[in-house]
Amino acid sequence: MVLDDGTVWEGEAFGAEAEVTGEVVFTTGMVGYPEALTDPSYRGQILCFTYPLLGNYGVPDPQGRDAWGLPAGFESPGIQVRGMIARVTTDPHHWNSRMPLSSWLQSQGIPGIAGLDTRRLTEHLRSVGVRRGILATGESVPSPEVLAARLRTAPRYEEEDHVGEVAPREPVWVRSGRSRAPAVAVVDCGCKSSLLRSLLSRGVDLLRIPPSEPVPERFDGRLLRGLLVGNGPGDPAQLASVIESLRDARSREVPVLGICLGQQLLALSRGARTFKLKFGHRGQNKTVVFPDGRAYIVSENHGYAVDPGTLAGTGLEVWAWNPDDATLEGLRDPRGRVLSLQGHPEGGPGPREAGFVFDEFVRQVRIGRGGS
Repeated sequence: MVLDDGTVWEGEAFGAEAEVTGEVVFTTGMVGYPEALTDPSYRGQILCFTYPLLGNYGVPDPQGRDAWGLPAGFESPGIQVRGMIARVTTDPHHWNSRMPLSSWLQSQGIPGIAGLDTRRLTEHLRSVGVRRGILATGESVPSPEVLAARLRTAPRYEEEDHVGEVAPREPVWVRSGRSRAPAVAVVDCGCKSSLLRSLLSRGVDLLRIPPSEPVPERFDGRLLRGLLVGNGPGDPAQLASVIESLRDARSREVPVLGICLGQQLLALSRGARTFKLKFGHRGQNKTVVFPDGRAYIVSENHGYAVDPGTLAGTGLEVWAWNPDDATLEGLRDPRGRVLSLQGHPEGGPGPREAGFVFDEFVRQVRIGRGGS
C-alpha cells in the first residue's frame, strides 16, 4: 500500500487479488468487523482496524435476514469498504460462522492486507491526517513508484459520488408489522440496517427515500409524520439536492431526527457550515456529553463535523459535545422537535445506551399523530 505522502506499507495479502484506491482511515472498534465492513458510511475508504486480531468469529450467513427483511448481522447487503487492513487474521471458531473473513472478502472482490504494523499506521494517520492510498494485492504487484503514479491520477474522495452508490433507487416501505403504526420518511443516503431496526422495533413504519428526490408529505395515501435523516458516506457539503430538499421539508413542522451525516445535512440546510476532521471519529468507544452532565458511550463513524460557530440564526442549539476534542455531537431546536446526534445511538456494532434519542423522537412522532 502506498499513501499520497509517499509512505509505503507492505504486508501479506488476503481476500481478493485487486488494486483499489481510497481514503485510508482507522477504527478503534474491538468487535463488529462484519458490521463495520458493510457500513455504507465507509464507502470509498480503505479501513484499518486497530484491534490486532480479526476473523476469530468468522462471518455469519450473508443471505440471513431479520423479521423486517433487513440483513441480519450486517449493516447493508454487501461489503462497502474498498480495502481492509489488519494486524493479524485467523480462522474462525464460532457457532454462527458460515465462512472465514478472507473468503468473504474474496467472494466480493475486496482486497485485504495483514502483517503490517497497524499501530504505527494509526499513529501516522493521527499525525498527518487521513490520506489517499492505493492498495494492491496479488502474485505480481506493481512497484511503489508505479502505484504512486496511479494514485496521483485517481479521483479524490470528495470527487466521487459515494452516496449515489449506496442509496436506494426508488422509494420503498419497510413496515414494522404493528397495527396503526405511524409512518416516518427516511432520507436514505446509505442508512445502516441497525439504524432502521431501532425505529422499526419501536413500532414505526419507514419509507426509505432516495436522497435525490424531494421529501413527500404523503406517500401511498399515508401521511408521513416524521423525518429521519440517516448516515451515509462522503462530504455533506457536496449533497446540494439533499440540503435543498430538507430546506423545503422544514415548513411542515414534523419531528426530525438526524444521525451522523444526517446531523450535518440538517445543519447545512439551515445555514450552518461543516468542516473536515483531521482523522475523524471511528470506533465504538466515543464519549458524548449532554448539558445536564450525562455522558454516554456511542459508536461513531464520521470524517466531518458541524462548525458550532456558524449556528447563529439556524434555530438550532448545541445539545451534546465530545469531551476529547470539543467537537459538536448533538443539536436540537428549543422545542425539541428537531434532534440530531453525530454518533450512532443504535450501536451496530457498539453500545446502545443513548437509545433514548430514538425514544424521544418516536414520542414526538406519536404526539402529532392526528389525522389520516
